[in-house]
Amino acid sequence: MTGSTPAPDRPQKYFTVGWDTLQRDARALAWRLAAMAPFKGIVAITKGGLIPAAIVARELDCRVIETVSIATYDEFTPGQPRVLKPPAAAGDGAGWLIVDDLVDTGTTGRVVRALLPAAHFATVYAKPAGRPIVDSFITEVSQDTWILFPWDTELQFAQPIVKARAAGAAGHG
Repeated sequence: MTGSTPAPDRPQKYFTVGWDTLQRDARALAWRLAAMAPFKGIVAITKGGLIPAAIVARELDCRVIETVSIATYDEFTPGQPRVLKPPAAAGDGAGWLIVDDLVDTGTTGRVVRALLPAAHFATVYAKPAGRPIVDSFITEVSQDTWILFPWDTELQFAQPIVKARAAGAAGHG
């Protein structure tokens, strides 16, 4: 699940994950999963799980990759989860590993769990509400933290702190 749905009624915290951090954390996840290998294959939850799944697959020397696509929201608007593409090759999940970037509320995770009840479910990042859905994860972040993944961001100029602060103060006069 890419990013997470911010609550409009409270201030947001941001956790920016760069490519190097994502690779380090996905490799740490693979290290944790290595004792359970080999897996029959990996099911990547699209879209956010594709890159972590590729890293984990490399580290575990797993060449069989399947995908599952669940639509749960459009950018910031939550909706009813819909299975757009089931993981047909994975059966009930026995011997398979599910990989996603993040478990947030657990909405996507519950749908995938129902499709693959026998699979091991691993995410790189986990929030408290979704944490019980997964079997393995590397980093827990607070529920009100918005994770900015490298594929969701771009490099651009940032104001020096004192200028940004002055601009913010000028608007609060």
